[in-house]
Amino acid sequence: MVSRLLRFESGRTRVVGSIGDSEVLRKTTDDAAMADCDVVEIRLDILAAEKALNRSSWSHLVNVPILFTARREEEGGVIPSTAAERSAWIELAIDDAAAIDIEVASLEEMQAITAVLKSRGIPLVASFHDFTATPPQEVWQQKLEIARAAGAAVFKAAARIRQPSDLASLAEFQSINHGLPVAMMGMGALAPVSRVLCAQYGSVLNYGYLGNVPTAPGQWSAARLKNAIAAVEPVPDHSATGIS
Repeated sequence: MVSRLLRFESGRTRVVGSIGDSEVLRKTTDDAAMADCDVVEIRLDILAAEKALNRSSWSHLVNVPILFTARREEEGGVIPSTAAERSAWIELAIDDAAAIDIEVASLEEMQAITAVLKSRGIPLVASFHDFTATPPQEVWQQKLEIARAAGAAVFKAAARIRQPSDLASLAEFQSINHGLPVAMMGMGALAPVSRVLCAQYGSVLNYGYLGNVPTAPGQWSAARLKNAIAAVEPVPDHSATGIS
């Protein structure tokens, strides 16, 4: 089975249904997934923790693109892991991948596997997470430039938002044309509104969950997120210079 490779364009939004445990994955069907989202995210670290990391865990999903994520513990992974271990997880999933998510912080030590992705045309989602605060935009820009240099197809950033100015900062960064597709999102109590707002400004990947287990703080279900995004209008010219 080979999932259709994803092609990313700035402003083209997709809803990602993230799966938080192997039992939900086993019960998820193509039809059910495609009704709730556009892309299924499978967390390889979660499957590794549950001793369910094998291709048979997702082989029944044949008509929905799969984004495989090898999350390190420092940015939300559920178990400690080395770069070599995460690379091995990706190697197991690579034939079925529509895209692969690797943290910006791991790109240097995982160059070998990112080179394989590049040689096979598999999009790299380079991600950055701050679970404590919303960093200055300069930090996001620095991470984005590292992602760009590594050949990423998407720069994804998630931050803890605590106040309206944090929410505005996320939308501001999303609104700018960086020359690289971007996916911004918040975590925490203001997370739901942040995910709709960033989608309005063109976030290319917008994460909810499938089943009953959120995979990030403040995440709402993929079905609710998909309906909410469909109910609002995109902001015109979001990629020009900013939201001013």
